[in-house]
Amino acid sequence: MATFVLVPGAWLGAWVWEDTVRALRDRGHTALPLTLMGLAEHAGQGGPETDLDTHIADITGFAERNDLRDVTLVAHSYAAAPVTGAAGRLGNRLERVVYLDSAPFAAGMCMLDLMPPAAADQLRQQVAASGDGWRLPMPPFGVLGLSSSLDGLDEGKRDVLRAGATPQPFGTYTQRLAGPAGPGSGVDRVLIACRDFTGLLDAGVPMLAFLNEPPWRRFGLPTGHWPMLSAPAGLASILDAAVS
Repeated sequence: MATFVLVPGAWLGAWVWEDTVRALRDRGHTALPLTLMGLAEHAGQGGPETDLDTHIADITGFAERNDLRDVTLVAHSYAAAPVTGAAGRLGNRLERVVYLDSAPFAAGMCMLDLMPPAAADQLRQQVAASGDGWRLPMPPFGVLGLSSSLDGLDEGKRDVLRAGATPQPFGTYTQRLAGPAGPGSGVDRVLIACRDFTGLLDAGVPMLAFLNEPPWRRFGLPTGHWPMLSAPAGLASILDAAVS
């Protein structure tokens, strides 16, 4: 049986994994969801200094404090950035990395590099104009719904997502990932791609081409960007298959 450490994406906390955690534990696995600094129940502990290094330290510290071994580290969305950083620091504690609707970062990258300059500037202006000047609110569903990211979420699940979301410390978007970045050569690498990301992979986007080649193992999940809410049983089933 595997030990999963489940790291949520932007605006989210450990709460978002609840149904997936239950399904993994029913299969006999150890499933440990993690809330990063400045989010969910840790929102009051964050501040302008909360950045990518903070979240990398959250992940590595969690594994070390709990003396976790043979860890399968799961990164949803934004969590690809701190998970890639943590994977380079966990050494032989790490057995596997799973990127859920996300991809590993290269050293020197930051989240804002993944969007057009005009969009990145818009986010900077939004944060600067916010009440505290260091947090980024979750976009409205009208914006998120322009892609298939909300697929599978009925109104009840959307309400859960909206109610649980907290603003993201913006330093986690602006700080660039320092090395070492990524797991060692002996670590298993898994990709779980939801609907939009599957389309990018199948279209042959050059910067993602490596994810279609060994040692990567790819699984598809035909739902939106939050499968832990829209398809938790299906997600757990894929995670179980990935470690079997």
